[in-house]
Amino acid sequence: MAPDRADSPSAPEPQDAQDAQGAQDARDAQGAQDARDAQGAQDARDAQGAQDARGGLRQRRGFSLAVYLTSATLVRSASGGAPVALVSLTLARPGHGSAALGGVLAALLTLPNVAGPWLARWLEQARDPRIRLAAAFVVFGLMLAGAGLTLGRVPVVLVGLLVIVGGLCGPLMTGGLSSRLALIVGQDTRAQRRAEGWDSATYGSSNILGPAAVAAITVLSGALTAVVALGAAGVVAGLLMLALPKEHRTAAARQRSMPVRDALGMIARRGPLRRVMIATMITSVSTGGVMVIAVVLGRNLQGSAGAGAALGAAYGVGNFCGALLTGAFPLTGEPERWVLRLIAANAVAVGLCALAPGYVLALVTFALAGATSAVLFTASLAVRSVYSPPNARAQVFVTMAGLKMAAGSAGTALAGTLVGIGPRLALCLNAVVVASAVTIALTDLRLTRRRSSAADPEDLSSPAK
Repeated sequence: MAPDRADSPSAPEPQDAQDAQGAQDARDAQGAQDARDAQGAQDARDAQGAQDARGGLRQRRGFSLAVYLTSATLVRSASGGAPVALVSLTLARPGHGSAALGGVLAALLTLPNVAGPWLARWLEQARDPRIRLAAAFVVFGLMLAGAGLTLGRVPVVLVGLLVIVGGLCGPLMTGGLSSRLALIVGQDTRAQRRAEGWDSATYGSSNILGPAAVAAITVLSGALTAVVALGAAGVVAGLLMLALPKEHRTAAARQRSMPVRDALGMIARRGPLRRVMIATMITSVSTGGVMVIAVVLGRNLQGSAGAGAALGAAYGVGNFCGALLTGAFPLTGEPERWVLRLIAANAVAVGLCALAPGYVLALVTFALAGATSAVLFTASLAVRSVYSPPNARAQVFVTMAGLKMAAGSAGTALAGTLVGIGPRLALCLNAVVVASAVTIALTDLRLTRRRSSAADPEDLSSPAK
């Protein structure tokens, strides 16, 4: 008898096996999709986190730059107004040397700039340079206020010593401070050029704000209050420096700071630095005398000294606007090439000042000369930043700034002599002097390229034309 089919074990039906496999495949596919979704979500969170980090870094750098610019404006305004304040104070205290003593004190304030390279190396050897910058700003403010408070109460020699100690801080308030700017804004070239434009604006604005503040405070409260107020600005600027990010320089990095003699030799050997240093020194001979010539030309055109002062003010306003322009629209490309082009533009602008037929056009041309001078200064800061070695950065900034200031002082003295031959002729000579700076720089570059087979590679590092 055949066995009953209902009682025998049966194998799974093929359709059931297929359904089970399909369900498993669906579960696997869903699991893979869930894993991909989870990974995508994680990637999105990582991307958002990176974006937030970049945004936070930009905010911190923006805040640090704002603090830097505020501190720079305060301390440079105090420095720019100090000579005017000291002269005003001595004039307000007859019997203490009057204007002659004021002139001596103002000279003592700038005399210590010759120690700039050594002060710059002292800055580079710091574990945290911002601390030394802060200390220098505070010392400047205290010495300036102390000189004002002790004038007429202690021997003049002691007042002069206070002024000299304050003047020793001068190189750190200019080139020393500017040398730290790239560390604040980061490695992005465009951000550095933009920040250098704003930094240049602090120089231009300070030369206006400092003397203007002295004039206003002197009228309202007296010259002594003006001196003390400038000192207080220096102290506040120093305290603001402490809000900048810390710099942690290792002992090895501090020990690698280049000796002053080696740094000066490096500037002389490195082509772009050498050429820009010489060219800007020559140009500064012209710019140093512009204010003196402007006073005489304005008086000749309008018959009043106030008209001459207005020409000087137009130059200052143009200078400030030019610096702001480079902050809003940063320079791009090779900075040495920009320097040579801008020197040529400045020569043209100074020549136009000499040719201006009337007072209104003279105002325009002096403003144009000021604007080209400001953009030129910004480009020179870029050259220092690009070609300075890390172990001599502050020394390069301070040395080039000091030589430029010395040339400007010589130009001021020379203008006082040349203006006797007529302001227009003096301006023409200034334009020729500025143009010669371009010729000298291009000649240097051509000679360097001819000696390329034997020259130091550093000398060939710029493609300026």
